Amino acid sequence: MAYWLMKSEPDTFSLEDLRSRPNSTEHWDGVRNYQARNMMRDQMKCGDKVFFYHSSCPVPGIAGIAKVVKEAYPDASAQNPESRYYDPKATAHDPRWFMVNVKFERKFKRLLPLAELKAAPALGSMALLKKGNRLSIMAVSKDEWQQILAMV
Repeated sequence: MAYWLMKSEPDTFSLEDLRSRPNSTEHWDGVRNYQARNMMRDQMKCGDKVFFYHSSCPVPGIAGIAKVVKEAYPDASAQNPESRYYDPKATAHDPRWFMVNVKFERKFKRLLPLAELKAAPALGSMALLKKGNRLSIMAVSKDEWQQILAMV
C-alpha cells in the first residue's frame, strides 16, 4: 500500500462533498499536470490511502482520509469541449489525461493546518512543505503518514 496527498479547493470540491456522493465515492478528474498524472496513472493502486487536503482557502490543511477504489482510467472531461478541463489534443486513442476514483474514509476531528505541518520537524522533507511544490497530488512516505496521524 502507498500513501498520497491530494489537494482540492473546498469551495470546488471538499471532503464533505466526497462524503455526500453516492457510496461516498467520486472520480478525481481535471488533473492537468504531467507529473501528477503519471503518479495517478502509474503508481496509484486500489487500497492506497489518501490525505484529503483543502487548498487555496483561508486555512489550508488536511481535512481527512480517503482511499483509492478504482485505478487510473481516461479522464473523459479532457475530450468534452464543454468541460473546463477540455484538451483538444486528448483523443480516445491517446487519452493523455487520467483519473482515479476515491472513497471517503474519515474526517479528522479538526483540520490539520498547513502551519502546524510546517512546524513539525519530522515532516521537514515532506513534498507538500517544499518551497515551490504546487502539485495537486504527491506521494507521502509511511513515516510522514504515521507522523500526521499522530498529530490529529
